[in-house]
Amino acid sequence: MTDDTLARYRESIDNIDAALVFMLAERFKITQAVGAYKATEGLPPADPGREERQIERLRRLAADANLDPEFSEKFLRFIIDEVIRHHEKLQGKD
Repeated sequence: MTDDTLARYRESIDNIDAALVFMLAERFKITQAVGAYKATEGLPPADPGREERQIERLRRLAADANLDPEFSEKFLRFIIDEVIRHHEKLQGKD
C-alpha cells in the first residue's frame, strides 16, 4: 500500500467521522426537544419499552449491514443513556 492509498483511506474515514458527528448533533437536538416535551407533559425521562424496541431494530439493521449486532447495541445503549441523562436534567432529576 502506498502512502497515497493510505492517505485516501484516512481521508474517507475522516469524512465519515465528520458525518457521524453532525448526525449525532442533529439527533441530540431532536432528543432535547423530546426531553423538553416530556418535562412539560410530566412524562418519565425513560421509556424502557421503546428502548428495547429500538435496540432490537438496530440489531436487525446491523445484521443486515454485516455489522456486529453486539457493537451496535452497545453504541445505541451509550446514546440512549446519554439522552436519558439529558431528559432527567431537564426535569431537575440530575
